[in-house]
Amino acid sequence: MSLNDGRSAVPVVKLTDITQVYGTGDAAVHALRGISLDVAQGDYVAIMGPSGSGKSTLMNVLGCLDVASSGSYRLAGNDVKILEENQLARIRNRQIGFVFQSFNLVPRMSALANVELPLVYGRVGRAERRERALEALDSVGLSSRANHQPQELSGGQQQRVAIARALVTSPTLLLADEPTGNLDSASTDEILDMFNHLALQGRTIIVITHEPHVAEQSHRIITLSDGLIVADRTLQHSESVGVRS
Repeated sequence: MSLNDGRSAVPVVKLTDITQVYGTGDAAVHALRGISLDVAQGDYVAIMGPSGSGKSTLMNVLGCLDVASSGSYRLAGNDVKILEENQLARIRNRQIGFVFQSFNLVPRMSALANVELPLVYGRVGRAERRERALEALDSVGLSSRANHQPQELSGGQQQRVAIARALVTSPTLLLADEPTGNLDSASTDEILDMFNHLALQGRTIIVITHEPHVAEQSHRIITLSDGLIVADRTLQHSESVGVRS
């Protein structure tokens, strides 16, 4: 990566020989067996693999939800392993935008209030929170649904609210775990178009998925098996990737 392409020379994600072991002795489970991976600013990466391959474990490490047993993880140059829990919580709130399969919206709160939540935790003032949350909803085409509760929205709309919530802090990394797993094909295409649009804007995106159709929309597919990277493939897309008539 060159220094004059508009992107940071420091990878957003830099994993070096990451291992994750649960249990000890004969009962030890080696979920990750030495993962090394760089993700540059603006990359759109899909991570695939069968059940038990280590996808979920790797997502937990990437999202600072779990600390690796050994190896190094630097997020935007920061060594995650030396951080205390309150510092990790701050990184999860400010630097990582999470999108989950089950949306994880608070049922009795409006779309606007759901999107505001990361800013509430970040102690952003009320007026600024509202402004930023409305902008985030507008960016996913849902400003007209700001006062609707999740049960009043379709699955695709709920996931768009979740994406707005993930984006409202302007995170360093957007991390999506099976983001289309609960959606029909039309809503899936809608969400994938949104990810492609965000990628074109220079967002750094990592999607964990078992669906080839979802992975093929990314710019790079990393395949895991038995806790190891067994393939790392860059895809060639035209500029119109993800745009459907």
